[in-house]
This record gives sequence, structure tokens and C-alpha cells, in this order.
Amino acid sequence: MKLTSIYSSLRTSALVVALGVSSLVSLRAADDTELPHELAGVTSLETFRELALANNKQLMMSRERIRKAEYQNKEAFAAYLPGIDFNGGYLYNQRNISIFDSDQLLPVKSFDLKTQSYQFDVVKNPMTGEPVIGPNGQPIPSSVALIPKEAMEFDVHNVFFGAITLTQPVYMGGKIVAMNKLTKAAKRAAEALHTAEAENVIYAVDAAYWQVVSLKAKQRLAESYTNLLDSLNRNVHLMFDEGVATRSDVLSVDVKLNAAQVDLVKVNNGLVLSRMALAQVCGLPVDTQFTLADEDNQVAVPSESLEPAGGYDMQEVYDRRPDLRALGEAVEAAHQQSKVALSSMLPTVAIAGAYEVSNPNMYDGFKKRFKGAFSVGAVVSIPLWHWGGNYNSYRAAKSDEIVRRLELEDARELVSLQVSQASYKTQEAYKTYRMTDTNLAKADENLRTATLAFREGVATADNVMEAQTAWLKAHSEQIDALIEVQLCQAYLSKALGTLY
Repeated sequence: MKLTSIYSSLRTSALVVALGVSSLVSLRAADDTELPHELAGVTSLETFRELALANNKQLMMSRERIRKAEYQNKEAFAAYLPGIDFNGGYLYNQRNISIFDSDQLLPVKSFDLKTQSYQFDVVKNPMTGEPVIGPNGQPIPSSVALIPKEAMEFDVHNVFFGAITLTQPVYMGGKIVAMNKLTKAAKRAAEALHTAEAENVIYAVDAAYWQVVSLKAKQRLAESYTNLLDSLNRNVHLMFDEGVATRSDVLSVDVKLNAAQVDLVKVNNGLVLSRMALAQVCGLPVDTQFTLADEDNQVAVPSESLEPAGGYDMQEVYDRRPDLRALGEAVEAAHQQSKVALSSMLPTVAIAGAYEVSNPNMYDGFKKRFKGAFSVGAVVSIPLWHWGGNYNSYRAAKSDEIVRRLELEDARELVSLQVSQASYKTQEAYKTYRMTDTNLAKADENLRTATLAFREGVATADNVMEAQTAWLKAHSEQIDALIEVQLCQAYLSKALGTLY
């Protein structure tokens, strides 16, 4: 959008917003019950700015985004510290555990004096003295130990278990460090966006405020113009009664007076709507009554202390602009995101410790009571082959970082153009105001001489109405030029990053 169209749209934004205010009254009724319906005394522009900054919903949301970024940063920092967890559970089993499927007969040994060692007792052939071999090809023991099946059966119908584990990351491929830097950049970006949104709110307040001031001045101007026409109308009617004016003169003045009265009604309606728009921008009920500090006084023209269009230190402007700071933090976040992607291709090392308990436990037989033990270990994970998935993820993150850098460079170029255009537009606004000031003096003198000439009978009513129309146009143009100077100054401050 060109800068000229931006200015024209901003100058009419207050009236456009006001046209939709009536549809918001019922929706805001419940929320606005605690807000004042009348502001005491004369309210300055700074007060309206403060009200808007306190009540604007977009700023409330941006403040919550800052809090969210703070919490995410604390979450990322927690990854440096060891994690402690508890896990527990209960398990019901239908069957018990049995080591044997039946009773077991185990051969026993006895001490042999001859061999000075333990030997199995086996059945020997009395004739030969050799061990008797059974059907399974093994010697038949002469005595055995009986192990009943029930003796090796364990009750596991009800099993309770639990564990406390501690995990300390040692090296995660740089992921934890990158995530901490990323969340800090996200927080700074949220703060910069909050400032940018605050500047937008302030400029919207300024536009609505000066719209009210402009319409108030035009209301006084319309009233003065109507009074002039009304005075002329009475004089023409008297002259018509005296026979020195024609019926056409009377009708011309009547038509002009009716048109002026219609314009006065329009200005009054526009003033009411613009007040509603200003109240809505500031988060006040639309029926709030207030008096602006500049609406009944002569608005002072800001001092013209402007640098030439190319005289600003653009690096300082870049540093002040919150939108550029947010884009710079987006570049940093993309850079750290690429490091996070790179960490997926690097080894990770962690130390883990645990204390585990169970009931039944197997530390002293298989007893039905709680007992536990410590365990400590280390875990190393080394990515070997993922068919290029991790590497392509890293390259995608680097491409995103390049895109962010290009966006920042493009935004800087646009900001440089915006500052130049805003500076030029402000200088033009001052020139226009000075010309309207000169035209206004000429229009006042023209009206005075035309009125005197009409009273002396050397000028017609049409001449007076032409002078009055020129007078009205000159005053209206001066009001527009004065408001344009105020808005151009505010927009230049916004472009330079000094508005908030």
C-alpha cells in the first residue's frame, strides 16, 4: 500500500469504525459495567493513550504470549537438571509360578574315603560291582532327595512393584542449549511484537482523537457559516420587502442556507460517531461522555524540526523498530532450530539411577514382602543410519533460517522507504498548512470586503455567497491541514520507532 493511501485510510478510520459501533453496544454491555460512563474534567491525548493501552484486547493477548514464552524458557532450562520420577503398579495373575511340572527326585552324593571326594550313590551289580545302567542310559541312584512340586511353586497372584528413577542428561548433541536460546529468542520476539502492537494502538487512538478534534472544529465552522448565511438571508428578505432584491436572490440564499443546515446536521452526527469510535478504541463504553483537551482550543502546530528524508541514521531506526527486532529474533530462533535438528544426528549420553522395590521380592528367596535395591547406569545413543531423514530435516531448518534472514533484509529496505516517505509527507503537510494559513487570511479579507460592498449596494447576494463559500473552504482546508500535520508527525514517529 502506498503511503498516501495509508494516510487517507487512517484519516477516515475513526468514522468507519464508528459506523459499526452500534452493533457492539449489546456485546460490550456485560463487560463494561465497571467502566466509567463519564470522564471527569478535560481528557488529554496521553490519557486516552493510557486507557487504550490498558484495555486493548490485542495487547492483553500479547502480554499473555510473553508470559507463555517465559514459561517455555523455564521449561527448556529444566532440561539441564536431573529428572526424578516415580513409577508404581499392581498386577494380578491368574496362575502361580511353578519351576517344576511334577515332583522331582534328585540323586545325592556321599563322601568316599577312598577317593576323598563326594560320589553319587548308585546301585551296583553284586557280582561285578559295576553301576547298574537304567533305561535312560544313566546309572541308577541308590538314594534320592525328593523335591515336591509344591515346594517350588510361588504365589504371584498379587504383585506390587515400584521404582524411583533419576535421569541426568550429560550430552544431548547440543539440543538443550539450543532450545534454551530458542525460547529466549521467542520471549524477546514476543516482547517486540507487544511493543509493535502498542504502537498500532497508540496511532489508532491518535487518529480517532484528531478526528474528533477535526469534526469539532468543523462543527464550529459550520455553525459560523450557517450564522453568516442566516444573517445574509435576513438582509436579502428585508431588501426583497423593500423592492431592491429579486425573488431569485431570495431563493438562492434560502437554498444555500438549507444546504448549510444539512451539512451542520451531518457534521454533528459525524462528531457523535467519532466520539463513539474514540471510546471504543480506548476500551470505554461507546456512550461515555468526555471533553477533549484540544477540541475547544486552538490546536498548536507542532514545531517543524525535521531531518531531510535521507538524514536519519537508519541503523538506529532499525534498532528501535520493534517489528524489525521481532524479525531479528525470528532469525535467531530459526538458527537455533537448525541446531536442534543437527542434534538428532549426534550421539547422546545420559546417566540413570533407580531404586526398585517389589512384593513378592526375589532378593531373599521369593518372599511376600517389600524389598528393593539401587541400580546405576549410563545410556549412550548413537544414530547410525536413517536413510537421510535427520539430515534432510537439518537442511530444511537451514533453509528456513535463510528465508528468515531474507525477510529481515526485505523488511529493512521497506522501513527505509517508509521513513523517507513519512518524512517527505510530513514536510509536505507543513507546507500545505502554511499555504492554507495564507489562503485563510485572504479569504477573511475577501469576505469582509464582499460584505461591506453588499451593504453599500455595490455587490450582489451571489458575490457575498461566493465569498462565504471561499471562506468556508479556506477554513476547512486549514483544519484538514492542521490535523494532517498531527497525523503525519505521529506516523513519522511510528516509522522511526519513537512513538512508544
